[in-house]
Amino acid sequence: MQESRKKEIRIKADAFREKCKVSRYGIIDLFKDCERIGYKLLRYPLGEESDLGFTMKKDNDTIIVTNTCIRLAREIFTLAHEIGHVILHMENIVSFIDDAVTISGRVTDEKEQEANYFAACLLMPADEVEKFLDLEIYDFKRNGLSAMDIARIMSEFNVSFETALNRLENLEKIDLSERIRLDSERYQTRVGHLLKSVGGKSRLNEASREIGIPYEYIDYVIYNYNHNAIPLETLEKALRCYHLTIEDISDKLVDNTGNVDDLDDLIGDLQD
Repeated sequence: MQESRKKEIRIKADAFREKCKVSRYGIIDLFKDCERIGYKLLRYPLGEESDLGFTMKKDNDTIIVTNTCIRLAREIFTLAHEIGHVILHMENIVSFIDDAVTISGRVTDEKEQEANYFAACLLMPADEVEKFLDLEIYDFKRNGLSAMDIARIMSEFNVSFETALNRLENLEKIDLSERIRLDSERYQTRVGHLLKSVGGKSRLNEASREIGIPYEYIDYVIYNYNHNAIPLETLEKALRCYHLTIEDISDKLVDNTGNVDDLDDLIGDLQD
């Protein structure tokens, strides 16, 4: 990636970050910021072997889906990656689907590399990393970093152990030998234990399995049910995501026990 393109991506990542609520160093809750900015965010447990996330344009909506079966830190990076696609690439492309390959640091596709770089700059801006190392890590330049220091970085910037190492290496704060040493420490002491030992966010190392769907999407489901496009079982499953039952929306349902001959009849029934 050319330096001029990297600079352009950093500028766009910084502009998006300015719209987010930030703690001393890291973004507090990228999920809430994404919704507040106006994207339609769906968080759903798609399965451990499924895609990590995808984004698409539908009419005037930007829709981002993340898989809550993956570790929370990785889900956050996936969301940042998808935001990168939205900002960098969606003028001419209407959708992106991302899996463990496209979001890995080893991917060769140019657009995926750019989305990964955007995500790294958004979550761990170079100046904030520099400030953290200077103010929060005792004598960093002399002593270097320990696995516990990486756990502190994880908790502050809401990233995974691997993302923290990738960013530090790319910013030349650690070299390859130091990365190997830190990776070894990570495997000797589980990441969850490291996070707990520094009073960090242990949930970053766990899958949330959360279901978060924009409320207005229930109208789409009801519309499809009323037009015989989905069965009752699918409607009930969707309602459970909102902690609703059929009785809660009964006033919005059309009686599908009879046959509807054409759409005009159905619309007439609704108007009556």
